[in-house]
Amino acid sequence: MDSAKQQLSDHQAALRACRQCPQMIGPVVVGQPVMSPILMVGQAPGQHEGRLGRPFAWTAGKTLFGWYEQIGLDETAFRERVYMAAVCRCFPGKKAKGGDRVPSPGEIENCAAWLDAELRLLRPSLLIPVGKLAIAQFLPVGKLSDVIGRSHRVEVAGHAVDVIPLPHPSGASTWHRTEPGISLLHKALGLIESHPAWRAILDG
Repeated sequence: MDSAKQQLSDHQAALRACRQCPQMIGPVVVGQPVMSPILMVGQAPGQHEGRLGRPFAWTAGKTLFGWYEQIGLDETAFRERVYMAAVCRCFPGKKAKGGDRVPSPGEIENCAAWLDAELRLLRPSLLIPVGKLAIAQFLPVGKLSDVIGRSHRVEVAGHAVDVIPLPHPSGASTWHRTEPGISLLHKALGLIESHPAWRAILDG
């Protein structure tokens, strides 16, 4: 194993042992330790991901991987070729009135160091934040329609990266199933498909 891959594996071992946030429900959920030019950032695992041991393992994942399949990678290939991270890596729990709890600013800050380390290790050329919470870690976002469907050049962790945001694929959201969301999602996927990093991983 080369030194960068070993560093990433060591990072994930330390991440899995994290217990900083008492309200978060473990286990820590991480993707495969793949050295990739693309880093996808979700929001936080749902209630099923911890048990299944991988990000986007439930219904939102089916929608998300359906989008990526349209531009050339099925779920298995995507997981093997793209590093999957998140704003928070543990399930935040449910709100009293239903739906998942939004992580607190302190919980987001605690987890930010793990993401920063991954950005520094991988130095990706393409960053795909999925959902408003993830997008907001890299770009100012008021309305999704202001940021989705465009590529944004941003400096993160000391280097420049292209950020192409996607909406959250939640079944509870209608944004990606109504206009202008349908058209902007299609445009965003086209930008990802034509990006050199995506072309590189398609070629294996």
